[in-house]
Amino acid sequence: MKKIIIKGIRAGFFLGLLLYVTSCVPTSQLSYFNDIDALGKPLVNPKIQKTILPFDRLYIRILSIDPQTREIFNFAEEIRYSDSGNSVLGYMVDEAGNIDFPFVGKINVGSLTLSDAAKKIQTALNDYVPNTTILVKFIDNQISVLGEVQRQGVYSFTQDKLNIYEALALGGGLTRYGNRQNVILIRQEGEKIMHHKLNLSDSRIASKDLYYVLPNDVVVVEPLKSISTSYPNVTYQSVLSSITTLVAILVLYFQVTQ
Repeated sequence: MKKIIIKGIRAGFFLGLLLYVTSCVPTSQLSYFNDIDALGKPLVNPKIQKTILPFDRLYIRILSIDPQTREIFNFAEEIRYSDSGNSVLGYMVDEAGNIDFPFVGKINVGSLTLSDAAKKIQTALNDYVPNTTILVKFIDNQISVLGEVQRQGVYSFTQDKLNIYEALALGGGLTRYGNRQNVILIRQEGEKIMHHKLNLSDSRIASKDLYYVLPNDVVVVEPLKSISTSYPNVTYQSVLSSITTLVAILVLYFQVTQ
C-alpha cells in the first residue's frame, strides 16, 4: 500500500511539474523592447504623409483678411456639414476622391496630401476671392482595437501621428493573455486588404513604416499559447493544490479497492 501511495505521489509530482512547465511563458514574450540594450544610435522613422482617400472626412477652413469672405465660405461649411451629434465640421470625400465645395463645385483631392489639397483648393478659389489661405486637416480619425486588450472597441483620435503603442493604449493596453510578439495590423491599401504581423518586443519597430497607424486601421492582439505562472490564475499554490488533490484521490481509490 505504501509503495502504491509513493508511486501516486511521484505521478502527482511529475504531473504538477508538467503543468508548471507548460504554463510558463518566457519573459521575452511578456516584455516590450527586449533588445533595447543592444540599440546603438537613435532610430529614424520613415514616416510619410497620409494621402486623402475616399470616405475620409476633411476639415477645411478659409482664412482671409476680408470678413465677408470668411463669413460666406465658413458659414456655408457650417450649414452644410455640421454634425450635431459630435459638433464636428467636415467635408466627406466621395468614392471618386471629390469634395463638393460651396460656390466652386467638385474639387478632386483624392491621393493628395493635406498640403497639396490646400493648394488645389486655394487655386480653385482664386477665381472668386484672392489672397486666401486654406487650412485642411483630417477629422473623425478612427481605429479599431480588438483581441487581448482591456477594452475592445472603435476609438477616435485627433493626433497627426499615432503610433502602435498609443493605439493599444486607447484600448487600455494588453491583457495578461496578450502576445506582444504577435499583433496583427489590418490595413486597406488601394483595393487590397493587407495583414501585417508586428512584434512589439522588438525595439527596431520604431524605424519601420508600420510603427504609425492610419485612420481605419484594425489592430488585433493575438493571445499567448500558454499563461505565465506570474499571473494570479496559475500560481505555485494552484500547482501544489492540484498535486495534493491528485494524491488524495489516489489514496482514497486504493483504500476502496483493497
